[in-house]
Amino acid sequence: MDTLLDPGLARALLYPYLALAFTLMVTVFHHRSLRRNRDELNAVLLYFAAFFLFFLVAPIALIMLSAADPGAFLRSAGLTLGRSGRGLALSAAAVPVCLAAAFIGSRDPAMREQYPFAKAACRTPATFVAYEAAYLVLYYLPWEFLYRGLLFLVLLPALGLGPALALQAIISTLHHFGHPDSEIWAACGSSFIFGLVAWITGSFLYTVFIHALVGMANDTFLYLRWHRPRHMDGAQ
Repeated sequence: MDTLLDPGLARALLYPYLALAFTLMVTVFHHRSLRRNRDELNAVLLYFAAFFLFFLVAPIALIMLSAADPGAFLRSAGLTLGRSGRGLALSAAAVPVCLAAAFIGSRDPAMREQYPFAKAACRTPATFVAYEAAYLVLYYLPWEFLYRGLLFLVLLPALGLGPALALQAIISTLHHFGHPDSEIWAACGSSFIFGLVAWITGSFLYTVFIHALVGMANDTFLYLRWHRPRHMDGAQ
């Protein structure tokens, strides 16, 4: 039992697992692969569900089973409100920047081709709202837990601020491979910003809000663009 609760055991198991999960998510469970034998919307929703399972549920279960103090480990990964005053202030300040970035992105033809991942989500308002809710909970939450939590905050004491910021930025930028070039550059820069927000606040929850706001606002602008009256398109 003492070996099972070795404080280094959780890390020894967690990071090899993440390497395997990352490989599965960019190959077998990527939405492009899943579309080969499923319709677009179901393929993307399954991709979100796999993302949630591989990068949130399974890591937490592994930590709960192997860490000497699971609560402390999860808090060190940013699963806490942290410095809430700073977090709320940074989140509020980010709102106009995020909305402006999303609006500009939605006017890029390459971004319109990329997003939403499932264009079928835009068929009806109810489908779009349900899709965006899944996008937030099943995709953005585990994304930030992975990159700003497990691959940044947990490793920060051992690596130092600069290397830890660079590590999570490199891997999260690589995760955008196949996306428009403009988004890849934006992902690189924003990864450093999100990492700094997590460092300042001690939590990844505020970066969930900021990151999701950009992505969901971009989808919403695209949805509104596709559903606006035809005479408005002609007026442009």
